[in-house]
Amino acid sequence: MTIQVGDKLPDVTFTTMTDEGPQPATTAEIFDGRRVALFAVPGAFTPTCHLNHLPGFVENAAAIKAKGVDMVACVSVNDVFVLNAWADSTGAAGTIKFLADGNGDFAKASGLDLDASGFGMGVRLQRFSMIVNDATVEALNIEPTASAADVSSASALLEQL
Repeated sequence: MTIQVGDKLPDVTFTTMTDEGPQPATTAEIFDGRRVALFAVPGAFTPTCHLNHLPGFVENAAAIKAKGVDMVACVSVNDVFVLNAWADSTGAAGTIKFLADGNGDFAKASGLDLDASGFGMGVRLQRFSMIVNDATVEALNIEPTASAADVSSASALLEQL
């Protein structure tokens, strides 16, 4: 069943890149006591994610935070090294927190998984954005097609704040 507004995020462990290298971070460590603008991409460096989705969140991060958001985070079923390279290459490092869901645990537990095996990509996350308040989904915007970044865009999320 797909997660809905009012639901708690599933208890999973992501991997994040730190100055000390890759480190585990649980749902509670990331989301408890914080209001987070979370967005998901099917894959780092893929066309829509790279050219349309991520740039809007980088450009609007300050405006989103000015509306009472503590953190802007991106989750993807990629390994932490790919997400770190993507953050560095796009100028998003330090602005967006990248959460690697390398095994798709969050994708599956939230019901937001996407079967992209037809494209040789295996299980991925659907493209979405959400506002999470103290680990509870406050708003959820699931993109109807993975090749678009409209309802899940930073500007659409900003209007909800």
